[in-house]
Amino acid sequence: MSQDDIYLLSIALIVILGVVFAIARWKVHPFPALMIGALVLGLWAGADTAAVLKSFQTGFGGTLASVGVLLALGAMFGELLASSGGAERVSNALLDAGGTRLVPWTIGLVAMLLGLPLFFEAAVVLMMPIVLTVGARLARDPGGLKGNPYLLAGLPVFAGIGVMHVLVPPHPGPMVAIDAIGADLGSTLVIGILLAFPVAILAGPLFTYWIAPRASASPPADLVERLTRRDTQFRTPGIGITVATILFPILLMMGKAGVDLALPAGHPVRHLFEFIGHPIVALLLAVLLSMFTFGFFLGKDTKAVGKLLGDALPPVAAIMLIIGAGGALKQMLIDVGLGRTIANASQLVELSPLLLGWFTAVIIRLATGSATVATVTAGGLMAATISVHPELNPALLVLAIGAGSMFFSHINDAGFWMVKEFMGMNMPDMFKTWSMVSNIISVTGLLFVLALSLVI
Repeated sequence: MSQDDIYLLSIALIVILGVVFAIARWKVHPFPALMIGALVLGLWAGADTAAVLKSFQTGFGGTLASVGVLLALGAMFGELLASSGGAERVSNALLDAGGTRLVPWTIGLVAMLLGLPLFFEAAVVLMMPIVLTVGARLARDPGGLKGNPYLLAGLPVFAGIGVMHVLVPPHPGPMVAIDAIGADLGSTLVIGILLAFPVAILAGPLFTYWIAPRASASPPADLVERLTRRDTQFRTPGIGITVATILFPILLMMGKAGVDLALPAGHPVRHLFEFIGHPIVALLLAVLLSMFTFGFFLGKDTKAVGKLLGDALPPVAAIMLIIGAGGALKQMLIDVGLGRTIANASQLVELSPLLLGWFTAVIIRLATGSATVATVTAGGLMAATISVHPELNPALLVLAIGAGSMFFSHINDAGFWMVKEFMGMNMPDMFKTWSMVSNIISVTGLLFVLALSLVI
């Protein structure tokens, strides 16, 4: 590595540690702390002021245009779901299915099923009403479970969604890596699903049972109250219509993935699903549907439904700004060249192809905060490896890269701030819980891939 590369790495490390220290030690609000960190990073790295501001605006705006919109639509959907009593219906069904002691298992399985077609952020916002409702019920009646009730309900969900996001196509990261490396989609899908279950069990229920008594989560009281209360003036939706409404956006996104695989480019049905199956459009349509299934059909008028939609936004406004600032920091890290520097340096390390693919994705993930960017970049860098190692199963290389892309979620990851603010955790508890969940997914995913490489 050149002296300039080492200098850039040192700047990034100092800025990231400074932001963490400011938030954890000095109790600076994450929004200004992340803003200052992003701007200082760009200026210190030598970028001119115009480029720094452009990177900040691109990262902030791009993140809010995707994650922020999903968060707002998810909050509206969750408000209608909770106020109708639908979230309570689903949480009761989960508790009845396996009993209180098995909540981490049942809710984790539901999260994996929902996470199959969904982006991480979209799946989180859809699951939060259920997580908070189950957590509130566990707080009243733990039923023998030990530890923080919201961690018992939430960590298995985040683990299940995270595993599916990085190991199972048709998520964008694995799909691009499959194309770059030339892996077979079917075999990658089958092996990815087989790996996802043991990895999710270790990172989800088993780790949750251990860490829940050792960490704390306290979701914002107004958010819990809003997403767990039920308006008793009106009828409650049946479990069938509730589940169907929750599954509606998921089916639209699954439809998009299906037609992408089955139909040629330019087909009119494919064009249709590329639009309605996009996460933003699918969630918007879900909000429109829920206005009827969780509103008008239960006897609420347009004024009542409109008030619920408006009341959903203030509790998530701060979360949206924090996530946007995190996106700005991530973009600044990318634009100053840190990701490229680290990716090139990783190629100098003498490792087996599977370990090198995992390691490359790890360091790009640490630099950029994006699992998708890490998977796409590492997949491109490792594409030539297949021709040099014909004995290597390409599907295993894709999965090793996917596992590496999940390593150590921290302050430049929008998902980190989404989990932190929804769950009301401080920085030390975030590193003990969600960051460790992402590490377990990454390391155990690699170990299972290495084990499979001995037999296939």
